[in-house]
Amino acid sequence: MTDTINFPVYTDKYFSGTREDLIKLVEAQVSTYRFEHILRVEKMALQLAEKWQVNPEKASIAALTHDYAKERSDADFLAVIDAKHLDPDLKSWGNYLWHGVVGAEMVHDELAISDQDILDAIRQHTTGAAYMTTLSQIIYMADYVEAGRDFPGVTEVRQLAFDDLAASVGWQTRHTLEFLLQKQGPIYPGTMTTYNEWSTK
Repeated sequence: MTDTINFPVYTDKYFSGTREDLIKLVEAQVSTYRFEHILRVEKMALQLAEKWQVNPEKASIAALTHDYAKERSDADFLAVIDAKHLDPDLKSWGNYLWHGVVGAEMVHDELAISDQDILDAIRQHTTGAAYMTTLSQIIYMADYVEAGRDFPGVTEVRQLAFDDLAASVGWQTRHTLEFLLQKQGPIYPGTMTTYNEWSTK
């Protein structure tokens, strides 16, 4: 883990503008609190991308857009679910799920980002998935262990993400499931799928 951040120069391959252009578009959609979190996630994602040899431009774009839709209205999400003919069961859930799964559709349509690795990383950044690319694992973990996070074990799992990325995904998934069980609310089936696949990594 290093404090040095090398921000990539965008090539127009994944987004038709500069990093600064994308930052402005994202900033316009979210609160200052959320925007500061997004920038911290990008820094962590770029550090992890360097460690695990993932395209830094993809890591930057996915990190900057992972919460692009986080503060959109329920009505916006429900409209996209209908318009895109997404799984109707999505309507049974809420922002926790929607801002990733449905938010990826908004990123695609509003920011003209179509790379499937990037969009899948956005879709999977809260619930994970049975199969996750290294980029998806990085965004999943960067969101969880960015520098502003403070919870029991954060230092341990932050280091684990640099030592054994798959194991850190399993660590996060186990602890997230424990948290959800303590709340005694419904658990999205995709979270259980992620747990079953990654808990023993």
